[in-house]
Amino acid sequence: MLNLVPSQEPFDDVDADADATVEAASTLLQRVAMGDQRAFSELYDIIAPRMLGLVRHVLRDHAQSEEVVQEVLLEIWQTAPRFDPNKGKAVTWMLTMTHRRAIDRVRSAQSSRDRDVKIGHRERDREYDSVAENVEIRLEHDRVEKALGRLTELQRQAVELSYYGGYSQSEVSEMLGIPMGTVKTRLRDGMMRLREELGVAS
Repeated sequence: MLNLVPSQEPFDDVDADADATVEAASTLLQRVAMGDQRAFSELYDIIAPRMLGLVRHVLRDHAQSEEVVQEVLLEIWQTAPRFDPNKGKAVTWMLTMTHRRAIDRVRSAQSSRDRDVKIGHRERDREYDSVAENVEIRLEHDRVEKALGRLTELQRQAVELSYYGGYSQSEVSEMLGIPMGTVKTRLRDGMMRLREELGVAS
């Protein structure tokens, strides 16, 4: 297990060295992409506490949060060569990956609970057409996922963090290292695109 204890609550770690940290993370990730284990250790020290704070904000469970951070760090080590610095910041890339993995854990837990509930009611509700409901839910989920896939990467990051993760615009601004106005623009444009893709009237 990771022995990570953030010194502050999530999103309260803004300091004068933030820009330097972002720059250092980018340089280290490029070295990690070349298999540099020492660089990975240094990157770990920079990003792991922030990752843990982010995941705990979603899961609320420390043990599960540590597991998710371990999984993401392994994924970063394995996929670092895929990172393109021309498409965004290294910190943004890693934290977005972290957030998605945390959301996946929440969805997995919810699916497990839903299955348990349905099994418990199966005997009492023999005439209940759970198959039809599951198909309908799955189709709707697929529609939303497909629509999200049509957003730009920047729009999707903002929408997922704000609406799936429940973060405030100021928190999203800090996480992605962008001005509040940029966050608002990406959210507005992303939601307009989603409505168009889903056929929802504005």
